[in-house]
Amino acid sequence: MSIEQDLAKISLQEQTLRFERFDENTAWEIGTRLRAAAEKRGAPLTIDITMGGHTVFASALPGTSPNNDNWVRRKRNTVLHFYRSSYGFGLQLEHDKTDFVAKFAQPLSDYAVHGGSFPIRLGGGNMIGAITVSGLPQREDHKIVVEVLAAFLGKTMDGLQLD
Repeated sequence: MSIEQDLAKISLQEQTLRFERFDENTAWEIGTRLRAAAEKRGAPLTIDITMGGHTVFASALPGTSPNNDNWVRRKRNTVLHFYRSSYGFGLQLEHDKTDFVAKFAQPLSDYAVHGGSFPIRLGGGNMIGAITVSGLPQREDHKIVVEVLAAFLGKTMDGLQLD
């Protein structure tokens, strides 16, 4: 699949996977589903759900480390600053042959343009937080979040799945 095709699908994911409402109970449900999906795959995953600048769900499975916490923080910062999934943002930079630090004058110690963080948006488009994971290759980090969100929201993966 080309970068252009991935970017189109990620844009569709970001348009489709929105919530009518999102609160701490929603975060718990999604977080526990992410944890179960990771356990089923035998994947070491750190999971963070942040809403309004406040962590409302956090979990780390066996095999993770403080390094995963740092990746979560940096990916989440990317979503909260640029209002796009960290994977989509990173692919756009790659597509445009743009260097993140040169263009945005932001340190890589605070931002990561790698897959794994996805914006929490309400139906009208307002972004209220981010769902972030770390522990798998970046494309897989992105995919596990999208799959869990689609299932939670009752959406099929038709047209949303990255090949």
